[in-house]
Amino acid sequence: MPSMKRIKTKYPGVFFIWGSEVGTGKPERIFYIVYRRNGVLTEEKAGRERQNDMSAARAAKIRVRRIQGDEISNQERREAARIEGERLKAIPPQRWTVSKLFDEWQESHPFLKGLAQDRSHFRHIEGLSDKEPQEITPVEVDSIRNDIMQTLSPQTAKLALSLLRRIVRWGVKRNLCQSLPFAIELPKVNNVVTEFLTPEQITKLLEFIDSEPTNPGGAMMKLALYSGLRRGELFRLTWPDIDFQNGFIHIRAPKSGRDEIVPLNEEARSLLTKWPKDDSVYVFPGQGGKQRAEVRRAVNRIKAKTGLPADFRPLHGLRHTFASLLASSGQADLYSIQHLLRHRNPQTTMRYAHLRDEILRRTSNLTGVLIKEFISKERRQGRMK
Repeated sequence: MPSMKRIKTKYPGVFFIWGSEVGTGKPERIFYIVYRRNGVLTEEKAGRERQNDMSAARAAKIRVRRIQGDEISNQERREAARIEGERLKAIPPQRWTVSKLFDEWQESHPFLKGLAQDRSHFRHIEGLSDKEPQEITPVEVDSIRNDIMQTLSPQTAKLALSLLRRIVRWGVKRNLCQSLPFAIELPKVNNVVTEFLTPEQITKLLEFIDSEPTNPGGAMMKLALYSGLRRGELFRLTWPDIDFQNGFIHIRAPKSGRDEIVPLNEEARSLLTKWPKDDSVYVFPGQGGKQRAEVRRAVNRIKAKTGLPADFRPLHGLRHTFASLLASSGQADLYSIQHLLRHRNPQTTMRYAHLRDEILRRTSNLTGVLIKEFISKERRQGRMK
């Protein structure tokens, strides 16, 4: 107890002394309580006036609760904290292995769109499951990279190693684990593929789709070609998303993360107007009227029937074809194409620049032809005179 004058209050067993406020040094009341429980006399601090928002009335309530046994004393609280501290020290520290980090990461990201793909990619790094990040060696990561690339693409290796790096960084930010003792070198991937169907291929594809007017796979392929919608956007498309009156399609939860709109052109309007509705809110529902999760079998059948290239990705490739047709027409600038495709980065749209440049080159070549025709015309007119 400080050797300072005790000042009684109107509440029995409550007094205060004058002390200095922490940080400012200003005078501050420090309240104490005195009580007896189980025959033991106890005197202890209740709290400071400003730091703990303490008053004589509050101190009196604390005193009553401790007399009645509803609240333990400061000494008992300190003893309980000491015992708990000793107990925690006796428990071996938790090992945040790669597997445990990934499980915890999944729990923290239940609505992540790419969670299923991440689970698939995790199987490539399962050999590190029982290791903590700081225990992993560069040799082990190199081995994983080489094993993947022997049978799968560099892109798969990149995604698997990126997942490892991502979950470790997530654990480090939350003080769950240490960081990797080295930087992971990701495989270089050239994934800029611009798929483009020829006019003959597009004609054959549309003729086949029109021959099966109720086939959802064909309808989705046709809408991808006319609107440039992504695969997931087609799956999530609902009837309320389509504004026939104003001519827009609302894209919910797109890749950019914020809702967007795309124009509803006449071909897309015609397709959707004729498309049959059922009890589901989704335009292309899956089983039980729920959101569709897959359409691979249907579109691959159409791809085979129409003789499209084996490596052509039906929905994604038709989105590329949509953009390529606009770029090669010479009537759409790259800025407009970027907004129709909803690319956040203009560089992504630049993959179509060569198609636009080819149009400009052909147009420029007309100059020589026109000059020759102009000179020839002038000469003919001169001879006629």
